[in-house]
Amino acid sequence: MNEQLEISLELVNDKIQFRGAARDNEPVLMDYFPPLGDGKGYTGLELLLVSFAGCSSTSIVYLLRKMSKTVSGLKVSSRGERKEKPPLSFSKIFVEYIITSEDVTEGDMEKAIKLSEESVCPVWNMIKGSVEIYSTFKINSLSLTK
Repeated sequence: MNEQLEISLELVNDKIQFRGAARDNEPVLMDYFPPLGDGKGYTGLELLLVSFAGCSSTSIVYLLRKMSKTVSGLKVSSRGERKEKPPLSFSKIFVEYIITSEDVTEGDMEKAIKLSEESVCPVWNMIKGSVEIYSTFKINSLSLTK
């Protein structure tokens, strides 16, 4: 199986604003803060956080559903702490998963997060050796009324 992925990226103004896309999806704008850019798009590190949160969330929901758990909602917030010296990459990433379910337990979430980190989420796998990642979760339980 060939798992090659491709994107296209194009400079769109006289500063450093780029438009990027994959497949036939809507493009995203990348930009940087003034004075280098106009601040009208995502920075590369913001997109990395979105990518990490999206990848890990996808794997967590997949794993929970594979455990025959009901997942009716998942919200994620994430933030990264940058290093003090260039390159100003992340030294730490904090992520919180807030899941809504009628039957997911703390043990289920711990297992799904661990599996996501260790073997399912490729983004997590790629960054975990160079960034400290701290994950937490909350469960919003749904009680079924009849």
